[in-house]
Amino acid sequence: MTSPVTIIGAGLGGLVLARVLHIHGIPSTVYEADPSPTSRTQGGLLDIHNHNGQPALQAAGLLDEFHDLVLEGRQAMRVLDRNGTVLFEQPDDGTGENPEVQRGELRRMLLDSLPKSTIRWNHRVNNARTLGNGHHQVTFDNGSTVTTSLLIGADGAWSRIRPLLSEARPEYFGRSVIETYLFNTETHHPATAKAVGSGALYALSPGKGLLAHRERGDTLHSYATLTKPQDWFAAIDFTDPTAAIARIAQEFTGWAPELTALITGSDLPPILRPHHALPAAHRWNRVPGATLLGDAAHLAAPNGEGANLAMLDGAELGEAIATHPDNIEAALTAYEQAMFPRSTEAATEDDIHELLYGENAPHSLISAFTNNQ
Repeated sequence: MTSPVTIIGAGLGGLVLARVLHIHGIPSTVYEADPSPTSRTQGGLLDIHNHNGQPALQAAGLLDEFHDLVLEGRQAMRVLDRNGTVLFEQPDDGTGENPEVQRGELRRMLLDSLPKSTIRWNHRVNNARTLGNGHHQVTFDNGSTVTTSLLIGADGAWSRIRPLLSEARPEYFGRSVIETYLFNTETHHPATAKAVGSGALYALSPGKGLLAHRERGDTLHSYATLTKPQDWFAAIDFTDPTAAIARIAQEFTGWAPELTALITGSDLPPILRPHHALPAAHRWNRVPGATLLGDAAHLAAPNGEGANLAMLDGAELGEAIATHPDNIEAALTAYEQAMFPRSTEAATEDDIHELLYGENAPHSLISAFTNNQ
């Protein structure tokens, strides 16, 4: 099978790319490892920034639909110490520039904006190889193959397309989060619901913290963060949720019970999510007929920019292809020349992790917030 524009990965960046191409009348095919759009959860809240994520959605012609997804009040934020004392609070007065939406709802909006034939589900990449003359072949676990004159890796941190362009591999960042969910919190965990408030909670101490968001309905989505080597987490049996929760909660002994309930009260098994990153200045020499976007190109430890940058990558790559439909190399060169410095700046501009988990946490974060007001 031959396809002119092949996108690997139906995340936000790959879907924005496919949508922008669709607007310009350029067909593409997106190959996704998941068996269906509902086969797994798609993460929590995203604040969509007015300088990258929102312009990307505007280029995709979906800004009005995006505004319909915004969860009002979720830009509220408070910082607590380990005793549950509120040290800083910022209400959502409706003037914030980075509204919050649920990642899964945003992805569904993008999927619905494309012809159903665009997405090929249950296509996990087994191997990708260069054929020469700007062509590449991708083989999938299901035995099928595709040959393409334009291959775009939008397949995340552990991209199977990246090795065609770069030898770089993500390295452990020294920190991991344990993801939990609490449902019906006003009824089952009223003290915790009160502590979190209407938006985001940051309960911090040097080297660790509890972060939580109030999602749609009465759900709290939280992240227990620990600065530990991977071997430490490997010693925890996450197939035994009760034991895993007890071990993680032990690291927060002495913290206020309304905060530790974000761990111990989880209604779903805890999920370990190690943080990895590519080199901050990751780039590659131009490879004919192939490029990367999003985490495949510039994975960074979570800093609030990843999804926004991925969508902007997709939008700008789509616009570049539409501008140079008969000169793909010119399109890819223009895209990469803009993307490389942008992603490097985002990875190095602010050390949010030092603010959150450094030796002066949580006061370092509060100082950053007050200095920006």
